[in-house]
Amino acid sequence: MANTLSIQQARKLALLSQRLPRSDYSGISGTQSAIQQLGYIQIDSISVVTRAHHHTLWSRVKNYQPEFIDTLLKEKKIFEYWSHAAAYLPLEDFRYSLPKKAKVAEQQHWFERDLKVEKEVLSRIRIEGPLQAKDFQRPKEHVGGWWQWKPAKKALEQLFMAGELMCPYRVGFQKVYDLTERVLPSSIDHTMPSDAEVARHLILQGLRSHGLVQLQELTYLRNELKDHIKEQIQAMQDENTLQTISVNKQLYFTTNALLAQLNQPLSRQQVKLLSPFDNLVIQRKRIKQLFDFDYRIECYLPAIKRQYGYYALPIIWQGQLVARMDAKADRKLGVFIINPKFR
Repeated sequence: MANTLSIQQARKLALLSQRLPRSDYSGISGTQSAIQQLGYIQIDSISVVTRAHHHTLWSRVKNYQPEFIDTLLKEKKIFEYWSHAAAYLPLEDFRYSLPKKAKVAEQQHWFERDLKVEKEVLSRIRIEGPLQAKDFQRPKEHVGGWWQWKPAKKALEQLFMAGELMCPYRVGFQKVYDLTERVLPSSIDHTMPSDAEVARHLILQGLRSHGLVQLQELTYLRNELKDHIKEQIQAMQDENTLQTISVNKQLYFTTNALLAQLNQPLSRQQVKLLSPFDNLVIQRKRIKQLFDFDYRIECYLPAIKRQYGYYALPIIWQGQLVARMDAKADRKLGVFIINPKFR
């Protein structure tokens, strides 16, 4: 029979693994450690309060500053690619991005490919060095021809997703593109991992960052790997490196080392306002099941259908997700505005 954890213990384990509501991370090195712990930090363009990646790191890193991300990119400690969405990832995990890149290279990304434009884009970057999408805009005086903004942007993203280009840094929020061979350090392992290796990597990452996980969480947006993940779970159980626990009659996977975290104290007096894209809350079914917190971001809904507000931030207090706060930042005035109708 599976060992049992109370719902309070399960919540504590999840929060401690997420390094919430308090951690010892600080500065640039702490920012790198937070990304390694979580496995990825989602990038999102919405900046009602601040951009998602900055907010997620601010919630965990003392004295966090946005330029820490820029520094880590330029020092080649992290890289930008795709997790379940656009994200910053630890550079040591680079090889696990290769299967998706190979798949994109064989097929296409979100749109029909234009090989001629891709060839021209690569040629210019090879000769001129790192370029932004705006560097491929059609000159105003040029009339006609195939070289336009949209085809070039599509080509850049196709090449980025296929792994031929990387983003060594951003200017503002705009990507800069360069050849992967010029960005990736020679010391980084870039051998193609097997499906079994990818599956085990996802299991270990999920365990490390969440403390306890279910199969459906590990296969979130990765159904093509479901059988391989199930095989690796069984192998890890056979190796006695993985155990099953029961929480509210639901089965989860964890390890003895992770369960030992329950001996650590959890800050219960500190309040944290999370990003809607924070790693803790990104899987809504998990949060509903573990924290009894039915959360969704409502900025994509018509105003009449919003219950909690355009950009309601989940609130952690007393080891639980307890409320939402609809907020925005007025950067010109330097004021944080709270909608009085939040619940």
